[in-house]
Amino acid sequence: MESYLPDLPGLSTGARRGRNVYEGYQRGWGLQFADLAQKILADPLYRDAYAVAADRTIMSETNRMNIYLIMRFFLSRIPTGHVVEYGSYRGGSAIFMAYVARQLYPGVRVYAMDTFEGMPETDKSVDAHNAGDFSDADLDSLRRRVAELGLDNLELVKGRFEDTNAGVMARAGRIALAHIDCDIAPAVRYAYLGVRPHMVQGGYLVFDDATVSSCIGATEVVEETLIRGDGLHSEQIWPHYVFRA
Repeated sequence: MESYLPDLPGLSTGARRGRNVYEGYQRGWGLQFADLAQKILADPLYRDAYAVAADRTIMSETNRMNIYLIMRFFLSRIPTGHVVEYGSYRGGSAIFMAYVARQLYPGVRVYAMDTFEGMPETDKSVDAHNAGDFSDADLDSLRRRVAELGLDNLELVKGRFEDTNAGVMARAGRIALAHIDCDIAPAVRYAYLGVRPHMVQGGYLVFDDATVSSCIGATEVVEETLIRGDGLHSEQIWPHYVFRA
C-alpha cells in the first residue's frame, strides 16, 4: 500500500512517552498545514467510503480524514483488533469505518454503540448538551441501509453503554481503534473506562469531541482520567485528541 503521508526530516520517528509523536505530526500537521487533505480526497477508497456514508454523517471532514488515515496507514502497524464506536447517532461514521475495514482488514468488525434514542441524562455542571439531544437517529432506517450495503462486518448495538459494553467486549475481545464520540462527560468517562482493559498494545483512542467548544465535559474527562489519572500523553490534539493504549 503506497503511502502519501508527509515526511518530517530531522524529527525522531520512535516512541516517546507512550505515543509516536512523528506519526501524530504526519496526520495532524499534514492535514492542517500541508497538502494531505488533497491527497486523501484523491484516494479512491476514501471517496467510495464517504459516498456511502455522506447522507448519514455530521462529522467534520478533517475528523473523518484523520480516522481514515489511522485506518489506512497505521492500524496495520499494531496487533490486530476490532473497532468500536461509542456514540453513533445516525451511523454515518460507523458505515464509513466498516466500509474501509472491509476493504483493508478482512475479519475486523466495527461495533457501533448508541441508545439510538438520544442522549441520556447529562452532567449539567459541565455539559452543554441535554437529555434527548440527537433523538432523530432512526435505527430502523440505519439497519436497512447497512443491509443494503452488505456491511456484515458492522454490528449496531442499541442501549446505554452501561448495559451493552460488557457484551460487546466479550464478543470483540481485542480493540485496536476506539472512536469515542459521545459528547458528554458521563458517557465519555464510561466509554474510556469500559474499553481500556480491552485495547491492544498501541491501540488508538480517538476522542471526537474533547477539542470542541460545546463539549467541555468530554475535555474534562480527558484531562482528569487519561492525562492526570492514567498519565497518558496525547499523540494528536488536532483535529482529534488521540492517545495510544
